[in-house]
Amino acid sequence: MEAANLSVATASVALALGPKTCSSSPSPSGILSSTPGNAVLPGREPPFSVFTVLVVTLLVLLIAATFLWNLLVLVTILRVRAFHRVPHNLVASTAVSDVLVAALVMPLSLVSELSTGRRWLLGRSLCHVWISFDVLCCTASIWNVAAIALDRYWTITSHLQYTLRTRRRASALMIALTWALSALIALAPLLFGWGEVYDARLQRFQVSQEPSYAVFSTCGAFYLPLGVVLFVYWKIYKAAKFRFGRRGRAVLPLPATMQVKEAPDEAEMVFTAHCRATVAFQASGDSWREQKEKRATMMVGILIGVFVLCWIPFFLTELISPLCACSLPSIWKSIFLWLGYSNSFFNPLIYTAFNRNYNNAFKSLFTKQR
Repeated sequence: MEAANLSVATASVALALGPKTCSSSPSPSGILSSTPGNAVLPGREPPFSVFTVLVVTLLVLLIAATFLWNLLVLVTILRVRAFHRVPHNLVASTAVSDVLVAALVMPLSLVSELSTGRRWLLGRSLCHVWISFDVLCCTASIWNVAAIALDRYWTITSHLQYTLRTRRRASALMIALTWALSALIALAPLLFGWGEVYDARLQRFQVSQEPSYAVFSTCGAFYLPLGVVLFVYWKIYKAAKFRFGRRGRAVLPLPATMQVKEAPDEAEMVFTAHCRATVAFQASGDSWREQKEKRATMMVGILIGVFVLCWIPFFLTELISPLCACSLPSIWKSIFLWLGYSNSFFNPLIYTAFNRNYNNAFKSLFTKQR
């Protein structure tokens, strides 16, 4: 997500060498050509280096893979009735935001990275739309990760009170709040004239470096959901460890006599009559349930870890730079920006890798298409 000083790339060995701006017309000196004597003549663009071509190819593949993989998840959720429930609606909301990142944000960002003269050549209006969608979709993707973590937390810690009906209402509320908050952060500069600077003489547009806007946007889009997911996963880990530990102690071999015994941590009666097989069956059932919940907990942990690694470099830069009036080299800004975008690629990989139902649904979908 680009909040301030969005980076651009030149046709050089590196991706970027200057701050990202938006302009309604190209610079007169933006179209250049190199000569054997290192002189530059107008009228031609400099040739791309091999390294630049490789980087651009990788970014194009990243965009295509992000779009197709998230689209596949959405199609699967829509076609399979078993996925029309929680938590798959949260996964669908995440996939929608990630599809929009791949379809609307990443391609225009790549065009801007490759612009000659580090200019935005697509007009001021499209620049407004692009930046708004950038902030909206990336913020929604981040908050959807927080919503998935909250759903897992309530499932483990309040599994009796957190009924299916309550879960539906909570997930719908979290999805609505996610998109509403994301829209507020994205549209605040346009609605309230906060944070936008336009230089008519230079015909350049960029998001302001005002410290107040930097704090508002970065905290609302990243640091607040980061605090939520870290706190929630710490509670999930403690609750899961305690719950699984109690379950392990609750299922014990019973003597081969008829008796009725109340399980210590379950509201059900265990009836055995000379049948160690019954006890073994219940133990295997609990073991299957434990494995399912452990996989879900591990999935949330990996999802949060990848989210933090992908986005924290970018948001640290976006918060510190305006406050200290310093600037990071543009090559690093581009790297941090695309590292954040890559989170939209990793999200569907993670939550489908830990759910066998998705893998079976994918196989069924492609088999039927044949």
